[in-house]
Formats: sequence, C-alpha cells, structure tokens
Amino acid sequence: MITIKDVFEDYKQLNKVYGKNELEAITLLVMNEVTQLSKASIKAFPERVLSNEQTEKMKSILIQLQTGKPVQYILGVTEFYGLPFKVNPFVLIPRPETEELVEWILTSVDEMQELAGEKTMQYPGSILDIGTGSGCIAIALKKNLANAPVSAIDISEGALQTAKENAALNEVNITFIHADILNINAGITIPKSSIMVSNPPYVTLEDKIQMHTNVTDFEPHSALFVPEHEPLIFYNAIADFALLNLLPGGVLFFEINESYGHETVELLEAKGFKNIVLRKDMSDRYRMVKAVMM
Repeated sequence: MITIKDVFEDYKQLNKVYGKNELEAITLLVMNEVTQLSKASIKAFPERVLSNEQTEKMKSILIQLQTGKPVQYILGVTEFYGLPFKVNPFVLIPRPETEELVEWILTSVDEMQELAGEKTMQYPGSILDIGTGSGCIAIALKKNLANAPVSAIDISEGALQTAKENAALNEVNITFIHADILNINAGITIPKSSIMVSNPPYVTLEDKIQMHTNVTDFEPHSALFVPEHEPLIFYNAIADFALLNLLPGGVLFFEINESYGHETVELLEAKGFKNIVLRKDMSDRYRMVKAVMM
C-alpha cells in the first residue's frame, strides 16, 4: 500500500531537476489533480492510502517529469489569474509575471474610468491581444471587463485552437484571428482598439543558454525566441501596427525582456508614443512597458 507520504518521498528524486520549494509545489499539484483531494487535506493526512489506479498515475507522471517535461503539459491544465486554462506544446505556459501585466491593465482601466467620472466594470473601447497563445491575457481581461469587445491574434493555428477552447472553458466571447504580426495580410480585418497588449517572443540566444531545459526543450520556440541581431523585432512591428490601429488616446502594453527595457522605451519614444512607463515585476526586474498613443 502506497501512502501520500510515500509519494512525496518518491518524488524527491526530482531534486536534480527542481529546487526544494518548486518540487514540493509540483508534487502537491500532481497529487491534487490525481486524487482530487484539496491541498490542505493532502498535507493534513499524509498516511492516507492511495488506490492502485492513483498510484500508477503518480508513477507515470513521475517518469514524464524526470524528462524535464513541464508538469502543466503533463496534466494539460494550469491556472492563470484565478482561471483554469488548458495548455499543450502549441502554447507557452502562462507565467505569474504576465498576471502582473493583466493587473496593471485592469488598474489602468479603473484609473481611466475615474478620470472620466464613470467607475464601472465597463470600458468603452475594444481590446486587442497580439500573440495570444493560450489566450490567457485576452480571457482574463474579458472576464474582468465583460462589456469590452476583445480580439486576439496569433500566427499559430494550434495556439488559436487552444485559445478558443480556453475561451469556451471560461465562458467568454472573444474574436480570434489567424495572422502574422510581422506580415499582416491586407485582406484580414483587425478591429481598431483602445487597448493593445502583447507578450511577444523576446528570448535571445544568450538568454536561452541561461534557461532551464524544461522550457527550451518543450515550449514552442516560435513563441519564445527572436534573432540575436533583432531582439526587438516584434516590438518594432507591433508599435508600427499600433500607430495605425490604436485609437487616439489608446494605450499599448508590453511584456518585455528585462535586458532591453530602456531600448524598448527609446523605440516607442522614437515612434511618437507619450507617457511611457517602464515597470518592474515582483522580482524587481523591468518586465513591462505602457505607452499612450497621442
């Protein structure tokens, strides 16, 4: 008979791949998903015996984790901004830093509403998410700004299919568009927006060397990496697109590579954006930019 405590001991062999705290969190997450017990119950009753089926599932997941495959891909689900999301190798796994970007957008909307003297859960303009991936940004925004029309584009049909499933899962209506922001087809209609947001590819070859293999070996490279000689290629293209498609007074939000924060600001300044703010994340790294279209 295998107990919860036994499984936690068994999963400690992953200490070559994960740090102590991350390993405990992953084991707890897997146990919660396999047994459907609450995390509090798992911690409170370590002597609880698992069924044979549960034991086999835990062993199977452990084998996959040993390859470095992210637990979110193994389970097929994750959480972002308090909402459930399906994830697979077509999409990046949503990160906590991106939750901070969503929070910043929502706070900014609140501030705009207060300035307009209309403090409601509405925002009169539409929102566009560029490079939506799993749809996490677009869906989180739509869930909190129910009356704002939200559109999202991505070059990957696999990512868009996943994003559509996540929109259905979270019961929100979003317009998904298949498009390449680096080469927009003139025949595609993309609505003009009051808010544009993007977490585009920004990882350079130099960054890749520092990254864990559970990211570089499993997550989609097209959503991660940029040419070494053009680290801001997507920011440049999106800023140009925003100049034509962001409504006057509209706001552009980026998640950025911390190594290119000031360069991103300079790029936006050169294109005529105003009130540019470079912001740090919870880890005290410059990871977000906000700019206004005048």
